[in-house]
Amino acid sequence: MKDILTIKNLSKVYHDLSGEVLAIENLNLSVKKNEFIAIVGPSGCGKSTLLSILAGLEKKSSGNIQIFDNRKLGYMLQDDSLFPWLTILDNCLLGLKITKEENNQTKKKVIHLLNTYGLGEFINKYPSSLSGGMRQRVALIRTLATDPDILLLDEPFSALDYQTRLALSNDVYNIIKKEGKTTLMVTHDLAEAISMADKIIVLSKRPCNVKKILNINYTKRLSPIQNRKAEEFSKYYEILWKEIDYHV
Repeated sequence: MKDILTIKNLSKVYHDLSGEVLAIENLNLSVKKNEFIAIVGPSGCGKSTLLSILAGLEKKSSGNIQIFDNRKLGYMLQDDSLFPWLTILDNCLLGLKITKEENNQTKKKVIHLLNTYGLGEFINKYPSSLSGGMRQRVALIRTLATDPDILLLDEPFSALDYQTRLALSNDVYNIIKKEGKTTLMVTHDLAEAISMADKIIVLSKRPCNVKKILNINYTKRLSPIQNRKAEEFSKYYEILWKEIDYHV
C-alpha cells in the first residue's frame, strides 16, 4: 500500500529571549491509508508540536511534508472546545460553516453521525447536558463532519477519568475504523497506544526524532479494552517502557 503522507527531515526551532530552542530535528515518518498510528515519547519532547505543524497551526523550520492526492486533515484537540451557547448539532456543524461547506447534504450526514454513534437524542441540547466522554464523542463527530481523510488526535482522552477513558477508547476506535479514517494519535498513555494502534512511533527526548517504530500485531485483534487482555499486550508494554526516556 502506498504512502498518503510523508515527512522528511522535519525540524522545528523556537526563538525566545535566551536564544534558539530546537524542538524537532530531522524527523522522518511515512503514513499509509487506514493506518492507526500512535505517537508516544517523554513529556515535552515535541509530540503535540508535530501535530500542530501537520495541521498548519505552526510553521516548520525546515524539511518537507507531502500529503498525496489532496487528502484533507482533521485536527481534534485535547479539550473538546464545545461552545456552550450552541446546540450539539450546531457545534458539529461549525467546521462546515467556517469552510462554507454546510448544505442539506452535509447537515444530513452530521445528523446521521450523531444518530449512529448514540448522540441522536442530544442533537438539540447543549454541551452542559453531556458527560465528559459524550462531549469528546461530539468533538470527534465535529472533526469528522468535514470528511477528513487523516485524523490528528492530540491526547483526546487526557481530561477524562480512567473508566471513561477506557470506554471512550472503544467508542473512538470503532468510529474511526467504521468511517475508514487514517489516524495519528498523540498519547502519553502506553497502554492506550498498544491497545488502539496498528503502529507506534516512539519519539526521542527533545530535540525529538523517531527513535523506534513498533508494529502492533495481535493474534486476534479485538476492541481496545479486549486487546489489553491479549497475551502480546505485556510484551509490547515492556518494549515501549524500555525505549522511552522517562525521567522520574
